[in-house]
Amino acid sequence: MTDHGKSFLARLVAPSGRTSTPRTIVRLVLGAILAFAGVSHLTVAREEFQAQVPKFVSLDADLVVVASGIVEITLGAALMLLARRRVPVGWVVALFFIAVFPGNIAQWLHARDGFGLDTDSKRLVRLFFQPALIAVTLWSTGAWKDRPRVS
Repeated sequence: MTDHGKSFLARLVAPSGRTSTPRTIVRLVLGAILAFAGVSHLTVAREEFQAQVPKFVSLDADLVVVASGIVEITLGAALMLLARRRVPVGWVVALFFIAVFPGNIAQWLHARDGFGLDTDSKRLVRLFFQPALIAVTLWSTGAWKDRPRVS
């Protein structure tokens, strides 16, 4: 069966070929940073992360921090270890970064300090890094470039 005969989802999760060395290096670094952030959710920065959970999240802040830490460790490991599945992993990581963005906005809107973000201007500047992080994720995994096209 040709690629055109497969469903979009089947083509999305199909193994990907190699990508460039710069993309690979950035993907591995991003994965390591994400895994480190996840570990810090569970250990040294747990209370700091709890302070970042927006008020509109009706779950216990510690539960949110632990769950998001586990997700970040998993996504970081996937970025580093699942090179042949880099395209779907890239999309999932990008969606995760989109999902946590409302928390960043809430931190700015409610003037919540954390991680050196102790002024409104610092918190506002941070908001512009989230789209850049999403773009770096899509670039480093080749998720946009190598995505299956809808026929």
